[in-house]
Amino acid sequence: MGAIILFDGVCNFCNSSVQFIIKRDPNGYFHYASLQSEFGQSLLNKYKVPSNVNSLVLIEKNAAYFKTTAALRICKKLNSPLKWLYSFIVVPAPVRNVFYNIFAKYRYKWFGKNESCMLPPPEIRKRFLS
Repeated sequence: MGAIILFDGVCNFCNSSVQFIIKRDPNGYFHYASLQSEFGQSLLNKYKVPSNVNSLVLIEKNAAYFKTTAALRICKKLNSPLKWLYSFIVVPAPVRNVFYNIFAKYRYKWFGKNESCMLPPPEIRKRFLS
């Protein structure tokens, strides 16, 4: 298995982002679980992700990455021109995360949220971990 992306399963923007990644990951490198799921919570505990982290989390090569570091590492693996975004990794994480934190704070207000996690289509359901 490649890497696991933990995402906010009730966030409309986060669900759209997962769909975006799936379309640009034809080899199925990424697998997915919601932060709210038991599996997601067990990974957060296993990798000692701080409880105040309410962001995208990438589990890759026995390490957890979150916020912009996770997003940039994901971009690096996509079959898309977005790979060039990984070059922003040279910007210190505290600087990058200022913008991420602002966006994360207002994502429900701007994009809304669902009462439950999305149900993936059958053809990609196997990439979602419970």
